[in-house]
Amino acid sequence: MSYDFLRGRTILVTGGTGSFGQHCVKELLKNSQAQKIIIFSRDELKQFQMKTKFAGHEDRLRFFIGDIRDLERLRRAFYKVDYVIHAAALKQVPTLEYNPFEAVKTNILGTKNIIDAAIDENVQKVILVSTDKAANPANLYGATKLCAERLMVSGNAYSGGRTKLSVVRYGNVYGSRGSFIHIIKEQQKNGEICLTHEEMTRFWISLDEGVKFVLMGLEKMNGGEIFIPKIPSMRVLDMIKVLAPNCKIKNIGIRPGEKIHEVLITPEEGRHAREFDNHYVITPEQEWWQIENTVGSMGLPDSFNFSSNKNELQLDKEMIKKIQEKLDESNSEN
Repeated sequence: MSYDFLRGRTILVTGGTGSFGQHCVKELLKNSQAQKIIIFSRDELKQFQMKTKFAGHEDRLRFFIGDIRDLERLRRAFYKVDYVIHAAALKQVPTLEYNPFEAVKTNILGTKNIIDAAIDENVQKVILVSTDKAANPANLYGATKLCAERLMVSGNAYSGGRTKLSVVRYGNVYGSRGSFIHIIKEQQKNGEICLTHEEMTRFWISLDEGVKFVLMGLEKMNGGEIFIPKIPSMRVLDMIKVLAPNCKIKNIGIRPGEKIHEVLITPEEGRHAREFDNHYVITPEQEWWQIENTVGSMGLPDSFNFSSNKNELQLDKEMIKKIQEKLDESNSEN
């Protein structure tokens, strides 16, 4: 897969040392002709490790220590940058329930800083990496990501079309650091897996699919859209049985802020969403949105919503086994 729109361009990834960021940089180095790729994060150790991991690409890689809470640092980092992928966030649900103001400072105010710096420095496009937890949020993390999405969409009113701002929203990423599959593998060592509800379902997407979908959104965006991939879902209990068939399952009950089923498109959003072959687009309701931006798509019924328990795309046991084999193969390479 090539990304011709990135040829000769400079692209910056916030949270660039995280699982998504590292896989995104790997994809860009391999399949794009981007002139410069900037990793922006606050973790100097992970940046050092990335420099070692991607040795030989020093001519294209740049590393910026910084925090998205720091507007002035963002302005300096965004100087002469064409595209920004905004993946930096605080994400651990229980941790953020206990440290709520920190979630607000990073996920909400940090996103505002991204928008301000991008407009001030004439960045062409910014795309936010969001989560299904932002749709009808039941916890603080989801609420802060919903707010970040709204800021990103409405930020187009400030940029006047000069800087375009959009969102990608998807579900659980298997293979990322701290992912559900990673937790199962850790608990498997003790012979017991914790389950919070037998009927719980989740959307699933691989790290590779997530990165490619974000780059697709970055290329196609007009500013203001929320891109949703058509991804499969599966009961958490079924996934545990496939990945840890010999382990005892302990039902511990639903945790604070946890849903039984996740949603990627709410009924309210479905009224102004459009369908494409392998994704949906939630279009802005604001007066500055031009309807011709969605030419070629199909409108959805008013009652449409995309939830993990009513999803026509379902992972079966064989698919899960293949996913695990790919993850094991990838981990051995790293």
